[in-house]
Amino acid sequence: MADVSLAPQSVPEPAPLRKRFDALRWRQKTLQQRLKKDREILQELEEFLEIQPRVAERLEELSRQLFGNILEEIERNLTYALREILGQDLRVVSQKEMKNRKMHVTFGIEREGKPEDILTGQGGSVCNIISVGLRFIALSQLDEREHRRFLVLDEQDCWLRPDLVPHLMAIIHTIARKLQFQVLVISHHSVDLFREHADRIYRIVPSAKEDSGVRVELLKE
Repeated sequence: MADVSLAPQSVPEPAPLRKRFDALRWRQKTLQQRLKKDREILQELEEFLEIQPRVAERLEELSRQLFGNILEEIERNLTYALREILGQDLRVVSQKEMKNRKMHVTFGIEREGKPEDILTGQGGSVCNIISVGLRFIALSQLDEREHRRFLVLDEQDCWLRPDLVPHLMAIIHTIARKLQFQVLVISHHSVDLFREHADRIYRIVPSAKEDSGVRVELLKE
C-alpha cells in the first residue's frame, strides 16, 4: 500500500488580488464610458446621414434662389448701362443651368422684347460693355486682403462710335468711385473724349528717333 502525502498548497495574498480586481473594474468603467460616447457619436452620424440628402437639396435650392436674385440685379445694371451708352431699347437677359453642382450662366440681349444675336448690328460694342460690367462685378466679390481693387480696360471702347465713348466713360467713372476701384483705361480715341470723366490723362508719344522708346505726357491731373 502506497503512502501518499498531500502537501499544503500556497494561497495568494488577498491584497494583490484586490488591487488587480480594482484596476480591472476601473478599466471596465472607462471602457463602458468610451463605448457609450462612441454609440452617441454613431447615433448622431446616422441621424445626419439620414437627413443629409434633404439638407443638401434644400441648400442647393436656396443657393439657386439667392443666385437668381443676384443675377436679376446684374441684368438690371447691365441693361441700364447698354441703354445709357447706346441709347437703344436693349435688355440683357440670362439663362442659368446647374452642371456638376455649379451654376453656368449664358448672357444674351433682347431688342424691344425680341431675342437678338449679341453680335448683330452693334458688332462688339455690346460685348465690350457687358464685359466691363461683369469684370467690375467679379472683382468686387474678391477678398480685398488678397486682391487690390484695380482694373485695366484695354480698348474696351474700340467698337464704339466716338460720340458714345463719353457715355461709357461716365458709367465707368461712376462705378469705379462707388466701388472704390482704381481703373486704367487704354484707348486710341481722342483724349478730348475722356477729359470730363477721368482723374488723370496720360498720352504715350512715340519718339522721333528710331529705337528710342516712347515719351509719356501728363495731360490732365
